[in-house]
This record gives sequence, structure tokens and C-alpha cells, in this order.
Amino acid sequence: MNITFDDKQPIFQQVANIIEDDILNGTFRVDEQILSVAQFSQLFQINPATVVKGIGLLVNEGILYKKRGLGMYVATEAKQKIQMRRRDRFYKELLSNLLNEADKLGLTTEEIMDMIKQLRKE
Repeated sequence: MNITFDDKQPIFQQVANIIEDDILNGTFRVDEQILSVAQFSQLFQINPATVVKGIGLLVNEGILYKKRGLGMYVATEAKQKIQMRRRDRFYKELLSNLLNEADKLGLTTEEIMDMIKQLRKE
């Protein structure tokens, strides 16, 4: 796995996003163990404390849970929680920015929909 971290977001948040993506795409399923802190640290060549902080975010959100002495596991409602949060962000941030830019360019709703449909085909 070759991941390049960017400067737009803290690395621990990017680690959390990677784990969330793996839950959404089925790499990690409900009640399955995720990689250990040491494995993540070695895989991504980052400080273990950074990995712990990223995993901690997901534990606080109820996405992951800890089995004492065994590691971190995917919580029952993890996928639904991630989808709901990301849909909310998609609506509030991405679509809002898209429509603001479309207004500046004078694009109609129909033109925007046609562009979206075209991208879906590609």
C-alpha cells in the first residue's frame, strides 16, 4: 500500500480516513480486527503516536472498539456512522462549494446534472 500524506490535513486525521475508507470498501468488516499500531506505523513509515491518535478519533466516534490485549476491532454500526457523517459533509461542504462555483459560472441546474451524468459514465 503506497500512501502519500498531504499537508492540508494532519496525518493522524488522514490515518483515520484511511481506516474509514477500508471499512467502507469492505477491507475491514464488522467485528474484524484492524492492523495494529505497529503495523500501521511500519506500513506508512509514520510515528506510532500519530497512528494512536488517528485510531483514538475512531474509537471516540464509535467506529472502532478495543478488545483488551487483542487490538482494535470494527464496531457494529461503523459503516453507517461513517456514511452518515460523510454524506453530511458532502452536502454541507462539497455541494455548497460546487453550487457557489456554478453560480459564478452561470451554469444552470440542468447543465450541472449533465456534467455529473457525463462523469458517472467515464
